[in-house]
Amino acid sequence: MNTVTWSDFEKLDIRVGTIIDASYFPEAKKPAYKLSIDFGGDIGIKTSSAQITSLYTPEQLLQQQIIAVINFPPKQIATFKSECLVLGIYNENGEVVLIQPAQNVSNGLKLG
Repeated sequence: MNTVTWSDFEKLDIRVGTIIDASYFPEAKKPAYKLSIDFGGDIGIKTSSAQITSLYTPEQLLQQQIIAVINFPPKQIATFKSECLVLGIYNENGEVVLIQPAQNVSNGLKLG
């Protein structure tokens, strides 16, 4: 396992946001959704491509709060610009399970 310093971790800007739009992303190489996520007034709305189709439908994702890294550089994925990385963990079947706050909190709050 690689060791990181506290200053390495502090470089990541990890925030809470609410999914306000989710749709299928047929141009992606692997099954994915295009997400629009509201991170609140100071940050606004960011987009993300997420390979979470095996456990979630677009309808289930709407209004769900998620945790995401918002300060990676944008990444072009086929015809879509992904501006943040939604965080999840792989379950025993290799499916991504979203990491979510246990209670609703304000969009834009920073992991700390």
